[in-house]
Amino acid sequence: MEIEDRDFLNTPPLKTVRFGGSVSETLAKYKQPKITHKFGITHVLLLAASSASCSLYPPHQYGTLQCILGNPKKGDLSDYELLKHQLADPEIKDAQIMTWLQEFRNCIAQLTKDHEQLIYTILRLPWVGRSQAVVEEYMAFLGNLVSAQTVFLCACLKMVVSHFTPKRVAICEGGVDISDSDDDDENLPRNFNRCHQALQVITRYVPSTSHFLVPILQDGFPFVQKSSRTLECYVHNLLTVTVYIPNIRRDVLEIIIGQMLKLDVSASRSDIEEAEENILQRQQAGDSTEEALFEMDEDLPTAPPPNLGDMAHPVAERLDSLMTILLAYIKNVCHVNGTLHTDRTKALYKDLLDVFDKLILPTHASCHTQYMLFYLCSFRLALAEAFLEHLWKILQNPSQPAVLRQAAAGYMGSFLARAKFIPVLTVRACVDMLISWIQRYIDSQDSKSRQACCDVRLHGPFYTACQAVFYTLIFRHGAILAGNMKKGLEYLQSLNLERVVMCQMNPLKVCLPAVTNMFAAITRKYQVVFCYTIMERNNRHMLPVVHSSTGGDGVSANTNPLDSFFPFDPYLLKRSGKLIEPLYQVWEEPADSELVVTKTVNQGSKEDDFDFLCGETPQGDGIVGMTPNSLDSNPSIGSPPISFQRHC
Repeated sequence: MEIEDRDFLNTPPLKTVRFGGSVSETLAKYKQPKITHKFGITHVLLLAASSASCSLYPPHQYGTLQCILGNPKKGDLSDYELLKHQLADPEIKDAQIMTWLQEFRNCIAQLTKDHEQLIYTILRLPWVGRSQAVVEEYMAFLGNLVSAQTVFLCACLKMVVSHFTPKRVAICEGGVDISDSDDDDENLPRNFNRCHQALQVITRYVPSTSHFLVPILQDGFPFVQKSSRTLECYVHNLLTVTVYIPNIRRDVLEIIIGQMLKLDVSASRSDIEEAEENILQRQQAGDSTEEALFEMDEDLPTAPPPNLGDMAHPVAERLDSLMTILLAYIKNVCHVNGTLHTDRTKALYKDLLDVFDKLILPTHASCHTQYMLFYLCSFRLALAEAFLEHLWKILQNPSQPAVLRQAAAGYMGSFLARAKFIPVLTVRACVDMLISWIQRYIDSQDSKSRQACCDVRLHGPFYTACQAVFYTLIFRHGAILAGNMKKGLEYLQSLNLERVVMCQMNPLKVCLPAVTNMFAAITRKYQVVFCYTIMERNNRHMLPVVHSSTGGDGVSANTNPLDSFFPFDPYLLKRSGKLIEPLYQVWEEPADSELVVTKTVNQGSKEDDFDFLCGETPQGDGIVGMTPNSLDSNPSIGSPPISFQRHC
């Protein structure tokens, strides 16, 4: 009878070939002190005396006494070592594993800290890919072990987490080890399910498992330069853990997003665009060469064409895989049978917002990771308004660091400009708040006896708030004026933008030129404010930037020192971008000749990807620093999406 067909509960273990005694006997022998009467009792007594008087015998002879009497913690090691050797046999059979595990379960109380190496040998058993009977027996052993000997809890958790990524295969070509290749195991979803079942068993026996699990998940995260498949399997499994251990979800999201940010900042927008352009040029060159081939060359082997759904930039490809999984997870958590679940959505929003404040907001020049909140906020307007209110509180809070206030203003303006799902009423309400704060800031500076100067270090939040207003009006002025032009113009005039652009802090000098140029063109067309006089004066005079320090005032030339970026610039990742595209407001080049502005920057090569900020937004240096398709609707526990299965 095959073991796969055996009734696990009612059939006794099969007889197998083994050496040595039972596990219980082996552990008993190991525990008993071993005394060897080699030299007789007189010699033993003399050596015993040497332990009390080192002057009688040299110190090394005390070790002879230990050899004679035996280590009181270790007795007969022969059967013990034989047991470990048999457990470590790579050819061990299922029936043998089950026999050993059942014996271990019967003497679980004897497996103390002294048997650490034996336990580690058991934990290295290849149980995941075995028959269901072996898997069930192994899980029962894990439950007994962690409940009786909690000292081995972390070792058991590390063993389970180690199976969250595909196994590696050892490949050596030309003397070079390339063993980083992943194993194409068709049973990968099943194996992942078994790991999660084992983790649930451990959690059931030890309720405090979550306190020890989070650091292990953090330490077990694969190096970000690993393959996309390795990373996506691990991230998928981490997110699956949050389904049955929900109290660690925020910590797990922090682990995942922290690693994604490392990828994000190391693949700048310009690098991704350049890689895509290069692959496009190579494809076009290849097509031209293929057309010139004679028919006689048709049988020559040719390299398969690259997958159009993959990113040309390797780091962007990894990030795209992880973003696809994260966005799918957000959708699946928030929706039950296709309907948005309010309580679950609110709870996930709170967790993601905590991670946003801790990791994303202080990170400068991340391009894609922040879109997780962009996507979540699209589910309901209340979420988008809550996110805007959160950013607004950070911006106006003087106790917050200036760099975080500036980042919050950048997120606020970019979110208002790019999110299609934000209605005009919400846009106007946010612009009103920003303008009101800007006007109060100008009042506070005008009330001082000392004249305010163009000082970015002193007025950084003010300048970013101004730029957020300009940027929002550039994208949303059409919606504000649509329907009722008269009321729309009255609203724009009520903002008193003239006072903002003409104040002593001179925001038009500091904001990005592309923003000021487009803002000036739009406000001139509708006669809201005339900016060109100030802009021409700024161009004629390189205004100084005055900053104060403990050593006195310093003056430096102002060449657009506002180190700002727009977090929701066009999304470049292909697969995950399919979820973002319907929600995203792209830049549309105005057809009106009155809005044509002089371009001072290089234009993009693709017309459909054109953005008026192309080349203007400062790029990060690839270092994390402070700011200057969906899964299946009902995925099984631990089963990765079908894209995880690599095709030959």
